[in-house]
Amino acid sequence: MAQTTTSEHNHDAHGGHGHHDHGFSHPMPIWMLLSVFFALLFLTVVTVFQSQFDLGNAEIWASLTIATIKAALVILFFMHLLWDKPLNAIVILGSLIFVALFLGFTLMDAEGYRENLIYNSTIEASQPVVPVDPSTDATVPAVAAP
Repeated sequence: MAQTTTSEHNHDAHGGHGHHDHGFSHPMPIWMLLSVFFALLFLTVVTVFQSQFDLGNAEIWASLTIATIKAALVILFFMHLLWDKPLNAIVILGSLIFVALFLGFTLMDAEGYRENLIYNSTIEASQPVVPVDPSTDATVPAVAAP
């Protein structure tokens, strides 16, 4: 009966391969990395360009759409989710759904206060700020700098 050494036993336990590859498990071609990089640069330019226009209520949705596309590119390619286990994709997708729900509820609630914010900001912009003494409710004269 032949005895096997520890190294032979470990070698056979790992499928009989001659070497162990503990390096990068799914290298990407340079053209793919550069394509994603330039797509992210393009989307950044689109974000800056989009901010120059007043789109009203659609502005937040345009910004969030562009940001979501950029995040998806980073997660899929640079974080290698495209080649990862499906369970990790389910966890990340579930997390994104919860973030979208929380953000959606926040935006629905913020829409109710929009008129008050616009009204208050126009009043504050049209009236000069005058300091008031809280104890006497009288205006405080401006003090010249020395």
